[in-house]
Amino acid sequence: MLHSFVVCCLCFWHLAVFGVDAVKTVSVMEGDSVTLQTDTELQTDDVLTWQFGDEKTPIATINSGTGSFSTSGGPNGRFRDRLKLDHQTGSLTITNITSQHAGRYQVRTKIIYRFSVTVYARLSVPVISRNSSQSSSSSYCSLVCSVVNVSHVTLSWYKGNSLLSIISVSDLSITLSLPLEVEYQEKNSYSCVVAYPFTNQTTHLNNTQHCQPCSESVHCCGVTEAVIRLVISALVGVATVAVLVYDIRPRKDEQQRRSNPHTN
Repeated sequence: MLHSFVVCCLCFWHLAVFGVDAVKTVSVMEGDSVTLQTDTELQTDDVLTWQFGDEKTPIATINSGTGSFSTSGGPNGRFRDRLKLDHQTGSLTITNITSQHAGRYQVRTKIIYRFSVTVYARLSVPVISRNSSQSSSSSYCSLVCSVVNVSHVTLSWYKGNSLLSIISVSDLSITLSLPLEVEYQEKNSYSCVVAYPFTNQTTHLNNTQHCQPCSESVHCCGVTEAVIRLVISALVGVATVAVLVYDIRPRKDEQQRRSNPHTN
């Protein structure tokens, strides 16, 4: 019984000192820098190695005993000129990060630290425009908020600080759109927000620019309606010219006959 208790205590001590810490999830925007913190102070005899994914070759090493510090570009050079080591803690900084640096990182000292790094593409600013797919109304303004080339985001409409509607996408989407209808005379503030879990981009609704009654705004009709109006205007113009030509020619002939009575 005592032997089993001692074995269990030794196993627990081994996991605490040399074992597996929980994987720390890190999110970062493409082009930014991220530091993987070890939360420790290196001792004079510590040897530390950083590894990426399943690659066996370390991407960074510290030997406190010999005072040697080194970083490498990795087997395919993906980390070339991007790695910085903190000589006091062994923390690793990755600069100008890209999607090819996303994945699992591990550093071995007396404790094993593990990180899962996710790299997100930069967010585009959401665009608010009139919703041409909806018919115009005398009371309501139909709008749509859109973002392009996004993944793993949410797109939301807010009225002040209150959430009105939300849509999300996991896989890459060419365009993500969310409609909204507001009254023309409404004075409330609206905003459209595209967001990752850790950052966002916001566009505020400008009623003067986006939401004027049709009699005051050239943005009320959609593209199809605008084309139809243009074609009708052109046809009316052609018909008007034809009527004028048809009416003028007989009058001209009559005037010529009167000025030349002997002409046949």
